[in-house]
Amino acid sequence: MLKRLTLTAALCALAGTATAERMYVTDSLRLGLYHSDDTSDKPFLNLVSGTELEVLERNTTLARVRTPAGEEGWVKSMFLVPDKPAQARVAELEAELAGLRNEAAEAHGPRATDETPDRVAKPTVASKEPNEAMHEALGRLKRENEAYEARLESYRGSLPMGWVAAALVLALVGGFAAGLWWLDSLIRRRHGGFRVY
Repeated sequence: MLKRLTLTAALCALAGTATAERMYVTDSLRLGLYHSDDTSDKPFLNLVSGTELEVLERNTTLARVRTPAGEEGWVKSMFLVPDKPAQARVAELEAELAGLRNEAAEAHGPRATDETPDRVAKPTVASKEPNEAMHEALGRLKRENEAYEARLESYRGSLPMGWVAAALVLALVGGFAAGLWWLDSLIRRRHGGFRVY
């Protein structure tokens, strides 16, 4: 009977791993903001990646924060970083670059008819310098983002040591208890239902 149960459990475990589907976490993180500090209730607000928060209180796993709108709640502290995420910085720089291009286009439009070609060439060269700086900053942020993604990919197959240690302890305790049960049943079978130790 015990052999059949063990074989059945092993086959179920193998069947569960064979049909597993591989999924990936999306780039835009949505972090739940909870009213209670144990995060057992449903989040009342979802915070997107790059949201600025004021940390009011912090423990090992949770942080009590305040949003720019003044709402307070609890979030998982492992998702909070001191620097603005690269994706948000890239979006800001692209918006700033688009604004500078619009300003440069507006500034060069009326002046081109009034000035000679020699004078027009100088502002064009000067306007390229901020654009080049923006392109360099944008390239640097993209490289940082790729480095973060590569580091995340290197952690993809790793296991948290706390979970591994807990599973190991659980397996050892469970194995010991199963061994005692098996030994007890073997002794009872040999001695007609009596425990003899």
